[in-house]
Amino acid sequence: MRKWFANPRNKRSFIEFLYICPFLALVAIFSYYPLYGWVYAFFDYRPPFPLDIHKFVGLKWFISMVENPVKAKQVLSVLRNTFAMSGLNLFFSWFPMVFAIFLNEINCRWYKKFVQTVTTLPNFISWVLVFSIAYGVFNSTGAVNTILQELGITNEPIMFLQSDRHIWFKMWLWNTWKNAGWAAIMYIAAITGIDGELIEAAKVDGATQRQIIWHIEIPSILPTYFVLVMLQLANFLSNGMEQFYVFENSFNKDTIEVLDLYVYNLAMGAGGYSLSTAISMLKSIVSVVLLSATNLISKKVRGEGFI
Repeated sequence: MRKWFANPRNKRSFIEFLYICPFLALVAIFSYYPLYGWVYAFFDYRPPFPLDIHKFVGLKWFISMVENPVKAKQVLSVLRNTFAMSGLNLFFSWFPMVFAIFLNEINCRWYKKFVQTVTTLPNFISWVLVFSIAYGVFNSTGAVNTILQELGITNEPIMFLQSDRHIWFKMWLWNTWKNAGWAAIMYIAAITGIDGELIEAAKVDGATQRQIIWHIEIPSILPTYFVLVMLQLANFLSNGMEQFYVFENSFNKDTIEVLDLYVYNLAMGAGGYSLSTAISMLKSIVSVVLLSATNLISKKVRGEGFI
């Protein structure tokens, strides 16, 4: 051991490993240790009693998702909403990249910082506060309806929040408003990393700013875009639940309930801990398969994977 530590490179590697040990411990505690909870999917669990007094039912809850018509219909409806939301986010995944390019084109330095700050701040606002803003602006007695009625444009308030019309697109708009500025930071960093001499050489050759964007900037940030899209594909079934939980109501419940929210409502509302664990377990397995598949596609197409 002393001989191994005598090598400066080995000693430095060991010290660097000690640096990351606290972070590895946090990942183990908060990401891997909770996987023990998957055992609830194989029992007929009823809280608050200990797990060991409950009956082992094997794959009962997994099979019930297919055999029970009511549960199967609910799961299919939830998957439809999940696919719709994830599909919209995937279809418009280019938006932060385009926003970063336009932001980089702003010559006024203070205005550029102002726009970047204003568009990044919503990322740090909780979804509860976002809904409070939405409620104050778009409620039946909110600012928008008040202005429309006073101008004589409408006689009755428009139910922006109490309706399921275009709910998927509305949720995408709120998600984009909250996260677009933050998502653009990675693309701004990629644009900043472009060799300045390459751009100067293009200008000397007579290239316009549009040609520089199309032939230099976009190809330079496309690798970043592809990696983020592939990670998004791997998390296709994960929309989160906070946004949909705060915007959910009796009018839009059937069209806004995504898989993560369904699992939460099933466990906390109906007490179906075992079934919700089974669904969550399947979702995690599918996510791992999607991650492996997208990584394989990345290796085939780009020549390198992202994991």
